[in-house]
Amino acid sequence: MRSAVITLAAGRHPHLLLQQDGLARGVRTPDQYVVVSMADPGIGPLLAGRTPAAQVVTLSLADGRLPLAAARNEGAARALAGGAELLVFLDVDCVPGPTLLDTYARVAEDGALLCGTVAYLPPPPPGGYRLDDLDRLAPPHPARPAPPAGQVERGGDPHLFWSLSFALTARTWRRIGGFCEDYTGYGGEDTDFAATAARRGVDLWWVGGAPAHHQYHPTHHPPVQHIDDILRNGALYKRRWGTWPMEGWLRAFEEEGLVAHDRAADAWHRT
Repeated sequence: MRSAVITLAAGRHPHLLLQQDGLARGVRTPDQYVVVSMADPGIGPLLAGRTPAAQVVTLSLADGRLPLAAARNEGAARALAGGAELLVFLDVDCVPGPTLLDTYARVAEDGALLCGTVAYLPPPPPGGYRLDDLDRLAPPHPARPAPPAGQVERGGDPHLFWSLSFALTARTWRRIGGFCEDYTGYGGEDTDFAATAARRGVDLWWVGGAPAHHQYHPTHHPPVQHIDDILRNGALYKRRWGTWPMEGWLRAFEEEGLVAHDRAADAWHRT
C-alpha cells in the first residue's frame, strides 16, 4: 500500500524537523511526505535536502486565520495525485513512533478511520528530545482509548476523534469527502469530519502500536487566544449538526466570565 504522510505547518520549525527525523527512523518510511505551509515561506528551505524528502505546498491565510480544513484537503489532494493509497495525517507537533506508519498500513481497511495513541511530552531536556527516549517520557493521553500493540478497538465514539494522528485509505477519504472548508482558524473542523465519517458509515478504530508523541509547547487553559474561532466555528457546527462542539472550553470560558450561554436560543456569545 503506497503511503503518504501529511502535516500542516505555520511556525513550529523545530517540531517539524523532529517529526521528519522520526519518519526517517520508522520501520516503514512514507512514499510521500506532504507538508502544507500555511503562509510560512521558511518551511521549504527548512526541509530542503533532508529525508524523507518533503513536497511543500503553500496556502494563504483565510481572512487572517489558519485554513486548517482547506490545508488538510490540499495535502490529501497532492498525495492522491501522487498515487497514495493510504493517507496518514500528523499534527506538526507530533513525532511518529517507529511503528506508526507500518501499523497503520497493516491495519487499514476501506470504511475505517484509524486513530493511534498520542502521548503528551513534558518540556524537553537541555539539548532537546532524543527519539530513543520518547516512549519513556509520557504515557498515552488518558482521555482516549489506548489498546496495546497488536490490538484494535472498533466502534469508537466519533466525538473522541482527534486530528493529531489519524489514517485512512484513499477510498475512505473520498467516501467522507474531506474536511468542510467553511471552518477557519482553531477548532471544530475535526469534530465535523468525524461526524461526517460516521454519517457515511465509516467506523472509528483505535489502533495499538501506532504511537505518536506530542512535543511540548506553552499553551493556555482554556485557550483564550482562540475564543473567537471557537465561538464562530462552534456556531457553524451547531448549524450543521444541531449541537455545540468544544463544550468543555465554552464552559471554561463561561466560568472566567468571557462568554455567556443564551439557553433559549442555545447560543454562545462574548460577554
